Amino acid sequence: MNSLNILHINNWFGLGGAFIAAYNLHQSLSRAGVESFFAYKDEIHGVFQEKANDLKNTVQIVQRKNQFVDLANSITRRIGLNYVANPSIAALKHQACYQNAALLNFHLLHDDYFSYLMLPSLTRDKPAVYTLHDMWSFTGHCAYSYDCLKWQTGCGKCPYPNALPPIQRDATSLEWKLKNWAYRHSNLTIVAPSRWLAECAKQSMLNCFPIHHIPHGIDTVAYQPLDQQQCQTELGIPQHKKVLIFGAQDMTNRRKGGDLLLKALSYIPKSLKAETVLLTFGDEAKTISNAAEMEVLHLGYISSDRLKAVAYSAADLFLFPTRADVCGLVSLEAAACGTPTVAFNVGGVPDLVRPGITGYLAKPENADDFSNGIVQLLEDVNLRDRMSQNCRKVAVEEYSLEVQAQRYIQLYQQILNL
Repeated sequence: MNSLNILHINNWFGLGGAFIAAYNLHQSLSRAGVESFFAYKDEIHGVFQEKANDLKNTVQIVQRKNQFVDLANSITRRIGLNYVANPSIAALKHQACYQNAALLNFHLLHDDYFSYLMLPSLTRDKPAVYTLHDMWSFTGHCAYSYDCLKWQTGCGKCPYPNALPPIQRDATSLEWKLKNWAYRHSNLTIVAPSRWLAECAKQSMLNCFPIHHIPHGIDTVAYQPLDQQQCQTELGIPQHKKVLIFGAQDMTNRRKGGDLLLKALSYIPKSLKAETVLLTFGDEAKTISNAAEMEVLHLGYISSDRLKAVAYSAADLFLFPTRADVCGLVSLEAAACGTPTVAFNVGGVPDLVRPGITGYLAKPENADDFSNGIVQLLEDVNLRDRMSQNCRKVAVEEYSLEVQAQRYIQLYQQILNL
């Protein structure tokens, strides 16, 4: 593998599903003998320190203060163009990790330090894989377009200007054209972690590139089924209680579906609520406590893989009410621990949440159907046990880090003609 030297580029280090997925890939490639480096701009304090012993081959991209760049960013934001004016990523070309790399692997790029207009320059002498973590790469501004399909033909008159990342005015048609120009002058291969996102990419401006489907990987050793009763005891959950688990970092984000979850919980019969505990994790998930009308145990933000495995293993069901998602790394963590998921049939979620096999898929926006899924699986112990075994089997056979690493290595070798 000595000829494989890969540089991963992500917006930050320490938080979020995209970071976890990208860093897991970096580590699994390193274990497979690949020279893998991980470049990032920002670090999330606290989480970063917890991983301080695991920072081999990581490089922080320094963003130097520049009043002209700040002014340019301010102006372009006001006219509705995000992330076009900052050339900070150009400094990466002077660092050894870039110069020694045989191939670049871009991840989540929408951030002030990275101008997508730099892609042609960065890929002029080096081929690159662009791993998609949302839809932003081919839309006029948004990470998820929901029911809007304008990204297929050019955007403009955006129906969701406040969708993340928000815009101050509608320049989505121009931004779409600028991205299209940048891609037409770049050397990229696209990787989508779900079949849904791969199909979206094929219908987008990215269809000028090869598009591959490689699912995210999960550490199936760190995330594995643990004794449920012991886990419940460790978390202080009363014996003989049914246990649901839900996590959210930002309950104000409509995409996460917190409002749909509350509505679904309100439909659960009171008798079943009385014998059920809801575990929540994430900085803002505790806001659900008063509205859930059932016993809630809030675990706070969890960065420890072990504690997350304990929480998933203590639960009977994982609740994933997202309105849009590429695949759902948290549902993958839950599956690896043998915990079935109740979710909506949206985006890339069905890749992992398979009706009657690994979970229950409700009709989009239908909180009543979501509630039916919770009730059905809580009351059918035999079905839930079969799903639990299937979850673990699917996670190990299709989503292990070793499987993901080999798929990427084969793709890298194909691109580099090795």
